[in-house]
Amino acid sequence: MARDRIPTSRVRRTATLGRLAAGQAVRQAGTRAANVARSREDAQAALERRHLEAAEQIVTALGTMKGAAMKLGQVLSFLDVGLVPEEHREEFQAKLAALRDAAPKVSFKDMRKVIEQELEDDLSELFAAFDQEPIAAASIGQVYRATLHDGRDVAVKVQYPGVAAAVRADMQNLGLIMRVVKRMTPGLDVKAVTEEIRLRIDEELDYELEAQNQRALARIFRGHPFIHVPDVVTRLSRERVIVSEFVEGVGFEELKGYPQADRDRLGEIVFRFFFGCLLRHHQFSGDPHPGNFLLQPDGRVAFLDFGLFKRMVPEDVESELAVGRAVSEGDAVAVHALLASNGFLPAPERMKPDELLAFMQDTVGWYTCEGGELQLTPELATRVAIESSDPRSSHFRTMRHQDMRPEHLFTVRMQLLVLAVLGQLRARANWHRIAREWMYGEPAVTELGRLEEEFYGRIAA
Repeated sequence: MARDRIPTSRVRRTATLGRLAAGQAVRQAGTRAANVARSREDAQAALERRHLEAAEQIVTALGTMKGAAMKLGQVLSFLDVGLVPEEHREEFQAKLAALRDAAPKVSFKDMRKVIEQELEDDLSELFAAFDQEPIAAASIGQVYRATLHDGRDVAVKVQYPGVAAAVRADMQNLGLIMRVVKRMTPGLDVKAVTEEIRLRIDEELDYELEAQNQRALARIFRGHPFIHVPDVVTRLSRERVIVSEFVEGVGFEELKGYPQADRDRLGEIVFRFFFGCLLRHHQFSGDPHPGNFLLQPDGRVAFLDFGLFKRMVPEDVESELAVGRAVSEGDAVAVHALLASNGFLPAPERMKPDELLAFMQDTVGWYTCEGGELQLTPELATRVAIESSDPRSSHFRTMRHQDMRPEHLFTVRMQLLVLAVLGQLRARANWHRIAREWMYGEPAVTELGRLEEEFYGRIAA
């Protein structure tokens, strides 16, 4: 049916997004003008209404893009962390979830053509068995279960026909959406950030690159005591098809109902995987989505989907660690000097070191500052997200004098989304003591940490 096609026309999309940006600009200007005569409480309520409207308009515009928009919605999912008024959060998260989970209705016949074209052989020659019903819908494709002729069960991710052209057309319009985002998060270098998003998403369209990312992490974590990255079947992976080891396990919705001790263990594993990949290995998945990990029967957690991926140069990672140490030590002068020297403060003289330190403590203090055991919650994740980038932040004046460096965009996004996941699990830990393993090279203080320490010790030996 026509409504199920993946549209690629930039003209139609540009019209939709242009109306979105123009309408939001008018409303935002109206709010600023009216706020002059309002009380602080009334002004706050008006700002929250504008934010909700902007967020809903972004979701609506993304929804017109079909499969291509799911990828943009994924990248812009800071909205999911809580940058809408609390009383509307549950409803809004449902809308975002529907956007993420929506998928073009593409027949298996058409998906089979993609597989056979990419792998240059008949499906029956490639696989001993192939289930035609998808087991999952990825943002730009579907995942099927199959069996190889050697008996191995595999997951086959296949890109929707035409979705690459649709995504690339949408990338031409990304700047229009970012104009709306800019009004919600003023401390943003829109041009640089837009280019970084375009680059990451363009890479994600190439499953051969994703296979390379997955292979790299599978090698790093082979034999790990509690982390598992499925192996890639390289000979059956191409630009639009990726075949990897099939894994089974318990999904996130069920895991949220597990006993506290189990959720604490899972939370620490998630934290160690995403933060450890960045701070220890300088490469990480940029998509800590709850649907991308499973608790396996042997207690290990399997991590999936490495399309949205970022590699960092050692200097940028060391910069992150140095700032974390300065925040941990309460050294306002050092925090100011580090952020200024790394380009985060376009006008350093306009930023007071004490105010900057307070901002950092409120946004990354949950893991950089000593505070004992901390149970993370959705409310805490929301508060951190608001303090990080929202005009409702108590540090709004401080944020206006900062700039988000594009090379760090996906690290910030990853950290916020990991916090959101841990908050939904209501996981407890002394997150700072775990982080000190990376920040200061200190010995592990948890059972999982000691197991990991032993694992890396074996590798080094």
